[in-house]
Amino acid sequence: MDFDFAQYQGLMAIIGWLTVIAILTMLLLAIVLVTISLYSIKKGRLYFPEFLRAGLVFVEGLTKAIFRFLGLEDREMLSFFIKLNNTMSKREFARVPVTQRAIFLPQCLRSARCPAHLTPEGLKCQNCGQCTIGQTHLLLEKMGYQVFVVPGSSFIKRMVKKYRPGAIIGVGCLSEVKEGIEMADKMGLVGIGVVTAKEGCVETLVNWADVYDMAILGIDPSLIPEDFHVLAN
Repeated sequence: MDFDFAQYQGLMAIIGWLTVIAILTMLLLAIVLVTISLYSIKKGRLYFPEFLRAGLVFVEGLTKAIFRFLGLEDREMLSFFIKLNNTMSKREFARVPVTQRAIFLPQCLRSARCPAHLTPEGLKCQNCGQCTIGQTHLLLEKMGYQVFVVPGSSFIKRMVKKYRPGAIIGVGCLSEVKEGIEMADKMGLVGIGVVTAKEGCVETLVNWADVYDMAILGIDPSLIPEDFHVLAN
């Protein structure tokens, strides 16, 4: 059977055109996503969150490249992605019973004089009163949460595998929170992130009101300790 070179050329031309169309379509999608994202950042609210989340997953690398080309800093970009994730995850998170939720606090929130020692499950808070972790820890546990104070993501993975929560709240710096959200997604968990107000390795800060707003999602108000409202203000 003779090889039809003309037919082969025609097939390659079609494949070439389809490839060009696919690339242009992805580029157009990325531009639309970036435009909506920038407008959302400017207005301080999310527009078309479901479309944004699906699209950003599909063309994440390309949209990040466009963001950087336009001069948007990584910090702004990460903050937007975390806000988008939290907005999209709130409803599903609220459906998970509080007894099946875990919250992971970073050890950097503790006092430099913290007497707690590291264990296989993270730091065991002694509620010494030198930082706000102790009081928060007790109130969250009273509400039904499993609470862990951990030095890194390896501890989070270990505790998730051991206790198998259905949803988690992770507190940390921008990169840690984004990494935690991605890890939760891979492990089939509902993940919500709260970014610390001050970054560093020692005596960092978090806006406890932000933690409070996430922690009470879907919980009967009668089950929320009164002291928790005071702590969040």
